[in-house]
Amino acid sequence: MNNRPLIGINMDLRASDKSRNPHSLMPTGYYDALLTAGALPIMIPPVTRESDMLPILERLDGVVLAGGDDLDPRKMGLTPHPSVNVMSERRELSDRLLCKLVQQEKIPTLGIGLGMQELNVVAGGGLFVHLPEDLPKCIPHFDPHGGAHRHTVVMRPKTRLAEIYGPGEIRVNSYHHMGVRKLAPPFRISALAPDGLIEAYEGKDPSWWVVGVQWHPENEGHISLDMQLMEAFVEAAASAKQAPALARVG
Repeated sequence: MNNRPLIGINMDLRASDKSRNPHSLMPTGYYDALLTAGALPIMIPPVTRESDMLPILERLDGVVLAGGDDLDPRKMGLTPHPSVNVMSERRELSDRLLCKLVQQEKIPTLGIGLGMQELNVVAGGGLFVHLPEDLPKCIPHFDPHGGAHRHTVVMRPKTRLAEIYGPGEIRVNSYHHMGVRKLAPPFRISALAPDGLIEAYEGKDPSWWVVGVQWHPENEGHISLDMQLMEAFVEAAASAKQAPALARVG
């Protein structure tokens, strides 16, 4: 089992308060899902220098861009909104660097929730700041009381997501009030919500395995549909791990 791919997961960052020092943390669902899918998870601390991040990425076979709080609208040239819960500045700087490098190095990448939004922004896309106001006719994408919420998404034919899940629609969990307004040039739509909001995208470049999903496959207790995505990602990372050896043999 020593050939299992190493998958990095970016960590969240919480500032200090009266009772604690600053600390990094990670919801267990991310690394438990990766372990179940056959990978070895590695935590990526929120480092902000390329000279620190690149040596970490050189040892990894794939990266999960995890969920979290919101990107700062001001850094995207957008007006702040009361609903926005801005992530820590250090994490945002680190995440933006990580998103730049996974694209540059073509590391197999799965963006989840916030991670999907961040990668889209860094690659040249844009976001809705608050869906109920920016897209008034949209379906609910979150429970305002904080409870569980689900809706359907429809797969686009002839996409990686359609290969993973099959054609048609699936039901996914939904916890977001931001959303993809403009898709970045490197990506194409993989799945849409019934209101037309982009719920998943994938890379156009066949040499870079990348998928971004607005829902959270790590949150559902490893149900089969969510594990299909995790397993496809881990398989892609394992294939990338073997590629250099195959190239040398050739």
